[in-house]
Amino acid sequence: MPEAGQSSQAPPRSKRADALRNEQALLAAAAAVFVASGVDAPIREIATSAGVGIGTIYRHFPTRADLIVAVFRHQVEACAEAGPILLASADSPFAALRQWVDLFVGFLVTKHGLATALQSDDGGFETLHSYFLDRLVPVCGQLLDAAVSAREVRPGLSAYELMRGVGSLCARRDNDPRYDPRRLVELLLLGLQRPPSADATPNRVSGALR
Repeated sequence: MPEAGQSSQAPPRSKRADALRNEQALLAAAAAVFVASGVDAPIREIATSAGVGIGTIYRHFPTRADLIVAVFRHQVEACAEAGPILLASADSPFAALRQWVDLFVGFLVTKHGLATALQSDDGGFETLHSYFLDRLVPVCGQLLDAAVSAREVRPGLSAYELMRGVGSLCARRDNDPRYDPRRLVELLLLGLQRPPSADATPNRVSGALR
């Protein structure tokens, strides 16, 4: 008999590993469909891609808003987790920053209709933008600070400014084949680089004046 003040119910168990894997696979399939067809894609198309019945999707995500939010969070987490991995494995901090920004661009340009969804009045979307910033700005900041410390990037630009700039270049692409935001983002990053000879230039000039 449980003691006073103790619950007679066992603490809820976490989802089994296989259930979590199935949910992650479903989210990955939904993300791929959103890339191809936008966030208004038929649920049947998502179910077919995931190899499950429509009922399975609705059991996990009762509304379309629930599914969109879950996919969005899934993609944000993937982008956030990639930052430290790239910083540890890339040839240089600037290389890691470039690779991460490329992932970030892919996240932005492939989520058709997500900007509209984020502006929805539905309560499910209210905290997404803050979540997006809270998770990704620190990751971008870590990469940017590392590149600045390595003297590969000019100081003075914040992670938020960089992400806003990249986001602006990716906004309203509208599948125009004449416009590839990645090219302009690459130019933006190259503009942040410090010339390799930047530190040596004053010494050479000083020596030439003696």
